[in-house]
Amino acid sequence: MNKLFFTGRVAAAPILTNHGETKVTKFTLIRNEYAGRDEGSGESKERQVSIQFTAFGSRGEAIAKNVLKGDQLIVEARLSNNDFTDGEGVERYGFNFVVADFEFGAPGEAKREQLAKRRG
Repeated sequence: MNKLFFTGRVAAAPILTNHGETKVTKFTLIRNEYAGRDEGSGESKERQVSIQFTAFGSRGEAIAKNVLKGDQLIVEARLSNNDFTDGEGVERYGFNFVVADFEFGAPGEAKREQLAKRRG
């Protein structure tokens, strides 16, 4: 199995749902990446990259309960096929990043405000 590692900030509050007895959390990590140099000024350019993740069970619950928009996560994931045939018989191909493990990173602005209120 391949392991993929990502670090980024959560784009919005994670969404926790139930599929039968399984808890499923979906969230998006965003980060800026180097995108070359501007031809005119020579300054480096960045582009924003967004990646959607799915976490199951207790991992997903922990993320949903403890992560706010802007918080940093370090995610170990695996790539899973998400292929299906639509209602018209056309095969559709896709993939899903499934969280295998994660660590909490630096808190975002909302989390810092929340923590300051608890202390004060």
